[in-house]
Amino acid sequence: MDKKTEKSAEKPSNNEKKSSFASDVLTLAGGTTFAQILTILAAPVLTRLYGPEDFGVWALYVSITSIISVISCLRYDYSIMLPESDREAVNLLGLSVLAVLTVTGLTVPAVWYFKAQLVDLLNAPQIEGYLWLIPPFVFVNGIFLALTHWNSRTKLFKRLSFSKISSSVSTTATQIALGLMQHPPTSAGLIGGSLAGQSIATFVLGGQIWRDDKNLIKKSLSWKEIYEGAVRHRNLPLIDSWSALMNSVSWQLPAFLLSAFFTPAIVGFYSLGFRLLQLPMSFIGGSISQVFYQRASRAVSDGTLSILVESVFRILVIIGMFPILILTIVGGDVFTVVFGRAWTEAGVYAQILSLWAFIWFISSPLTTIYLVVEEHHFGFSYNFFNLTTRFLSLTIGGILGNARIALILFSISGIVVYGYLCLKMMYYSGVKTSKALKIVFSNFVLFIPAGVVLTALKTAGINQILLVVISGLIICIYYLYILKMDKQMKEIIAEFKLPGKA
Repeated sequence: MDKKTEKSAEKPSNNEKKSSFASDVLTLAGGTTFAQILTILAAPVLTRLYGPEDFGVWALYVSITSIISVISCLRYDYSIMLPESDREAVNLLGLSVLAVLTVTGLTVPAVWYFKAQLVDLLNAPQIEGYLWLIPPFVFVNGIFLALTHWNSRTKLFKRLSFSKISSSVSTTATQIALGLMQHPPTSAGLIGGSLAGQSIATFVLGGQIWRDDKNLIKKSLSWKEIYEGAVRHRNLPLIDSWSALMNSVSWQLPAFLLSAFFTPAIVGFYSLGFRLLQLPMSFIGGSISQVFYQRASRAVSDGTLSILVESVFRILVIIGMFPILILTIVGGDVFTVVFGRAWTEAGVYAQILSLWAFIWFISSPLTTIYLVVEEHHFGFSYNFFNLTTRFLSLTIGGILGNARIALILFSISGIVVYGYLCLKMMYYSGVKTSKALKIVFSNFVLFIPAGVVLTALKTAGINQILLVVISGLIICIYYLYILKMDKQMKEIIAEFKLPGKA
């Protein structure tokens, strides 16, 4: 690649210059919106096709593959965003793909030789027939991670939105189709749908990237530069991969320990409760996280990281606090009405986990700050502490023989640990703790009238359907109020419209 071509590749286009943080987030969230809405709409159908035990086995499969997938690139995917040169970034993309091939190759013999021990450990013989599907899922998920970071670097977020839509449609369609074809439906339909959806998402995103960037990729790839990139960013596999692995294990611990101490059906209740709680939260949070890492990498050198972080934190609090607090009051009623009385326990689990989910929501997108400021050792120590507290919480509940107590302790530990993480990220970025607490308190005040009304209605024994409808209306009124009265939200909408008019 000659100097002229390289400069041309690195020179930002007019669209890039005009693109704002808010417009990038909303562009990415646009596709995610459709995907999440489809998933939520399909949930009542899936809960009537598949039972809690089927959901539990599916959750165990997803948990195992998620743990391996998070280190499938050996964290080299996070280096793609860092260099100024596109040529160097291409070779880091190639390095990430090679890491995926290596990890996938190691997964095959590991699954083959240790499948009996894994089945015994999880107390779930139902999963044995699906373990051979772990390596292909790890492969497509790892490739998707690498491509996602390249896509974030190029700031073409519409490509990622389209791939998410493709994934959601194919996953949902496959799960419903297999559920209708099987008599009775089994976990195979849920697992097969997940693999199909992730494969299609990876193929769609990879196809778009190859179509747009193949000339740059072909001209830039070099075995020598791939090796140099591996050495230069060796702290990612040597230090941060262990941190990420512990974080992933800590996320999947509830599924593993609930299965070991109780039954896959309990895992199914937890899985649905957490999944439906997480979906709307990750809808915005995931989109912000994708864009935030790219912007934060630049903001460090510009000296504007504190401004960016405070703005993003406020947006997260405004979006997430109100509906989560509503759910703490009516969660059980919502699940009973939407999914049937067989899933009421899942709603109770969602209520237990809701406050922790909010703290996770406002801190998770900011987590990459420690990578941006190159505090890799913090990630390791934090994730070790997180893993330890989660393990102890769930184990104590398991020993006591009560799943609800296990999840209450899990939620409390999560509130403490993620609260600390959030404040630490604020410290690294230069945002005062008092500012963060002021933002949280001012938004909590807005919830108080709604909380009093819903608590009174629930205490009075109002019809569950009516209670759920009123709760939904209150949430809609809140968001309409925010869009009309909040200055920052108005600016976000305005920024989103500008690039389209350019």
